[in-house]
Parts: sequence; C-alpha cells; structure tokens
Amino acid sequence: MARAVTRGGYFVTGTDTGVGKTWAACALLEALAAIGKTVVGMKPVASGCDSIAGGLVCEDAEQLRRASTVDAPAKWRNPYRFLPPVSPHIAAAAAGRVIELRRIQAAYARLQKLADQVVVEGVGGFRAPLGDSYDVSALAGVLQLPVVLVVGLRLGCLNHALLTAEAIASRGLILAGWIANCPEPPMAAIEENLCYLERRLGAPFLGMLPYQPEPSAAGLGKFIDISLIV
Repeated sequence: MARAVTRGGYFVTGTDTGVGKTWAACALLEALAAIGKTVVGMKPVASGCDSIAGGLVCEDAEQLRRASTVDAPAKWRNPYRFLPPVSPHIAAAAAGRVIELRRIQAAYARLQKLADQVVVEGVGGFRAPLGDSYDVSALAGVLQLPVVLVVGLRLGCLNHALLTAEAIASRGLILAGWIANCPEPPMAAIEENLCYLERRLGAPFLGMLPYQPEPSAAGLGKFIDISLIV
C-alpha cells in the first residue's frame, strides 16, 4: 500500500464526538516531535468552552498547545470558541457569528509557517455541521490535509468507521491512517473488531490508545507508529 504524502500536517477526525480525537491528536504531535519535527496543534472550532476573565478557553485546544513544540497566538490555534456545549453551528448562531472557512484557512497558513507539521483536530464527527450548508468535511476539504480517523472502540464503531471512511473518500481526501481509542473500558471482542477494521478501512492502523480512568495526553505518542505515514 502506498503511503500518504504529508502536506504540512494532518486533519484528525472521529467516528463521533467523544471518541478521543484530542488524545489522538496529542499522540500524533508527540510522535512527530520524537522524530525531530517541530509541531503545533490546531483546534479550529470548539464549543463547550470555559469562561475565564480573559474570555473563553477550550481545554482541548490547551491540551494540543501543551503537546506542541512551538507556541502560537490562540486566535490562530483556536479561531472559534463558543460557550454552550452544543453543535458548533447552533452555538455560532446563538452568538450571532458565522464560522468562516476562509478565516480558518488563513489561521492554518500562519501556523504552517511556524512548524514543520500542523495537526488539526476537527469538532464532533466528520459530518458535524459548521453552518446551514457546510460541515467538518468541508473544512477538511479546504485544508486539503491527509486525514487520520479516530475510531472510538465501543458498540457500533464498525458501522461508524466504515461510513466515515466512505465520507472521507467522497471528498477526494486521503485517509492516511486510523487510530483506535478506548474511551471506556475495553469493549467485548476487541481484537476481532480491530482485525475487521484493518481489513476493511484500507489505510494503515497506527495504533491503539488505552483506556484511561483519569485521562492524560502525556506519553500517548509511544502508542503510535508514526513511521507508517511519514
């Protein structure tokens, strides 16, 4: 199988919300840094942010910042932040704002000048709405990055993974590889599920992130075989 050609980074998407995209993105950042790359993480859109004196802060974006080797202004790393924990298009409408793909693309271009690799974490699943007529898949299409799919290992993941892989292909994007994550105690027949996905997804299996009762992004890079995609 031919390896995907990197174009300055990766777009991390998931089979659903809450499947571990942030942990996978941090693992990629750490693994890339371990082979000598300068890296920066980006969370273009986030809802469910925390309100502090200086404004809104996204904990996922902060996790990515801590896993990065270079720093950048928050307005580039996390251009859109919303308070309510709802779908971004709803949160944006409530705030009287429009999520503009061109603004995200411009922020990504600035980050690209600072680091060898930019790891961009999507929001929700691959078809999560960002506006009335566009979604996360449109954002991935604008950035034209190889996609890394995070599969949350729980009942229903096979269907979700295959549908997401089809959606990625329909956008003309490269599925560079996929990462399995255990967002809850390991599911039944985990090895059988992994074997099925390895046969069907048609992209390298980069590794499995273990279940963590107290989640932490530190040290996750060791679970990823970055040599499969660089």
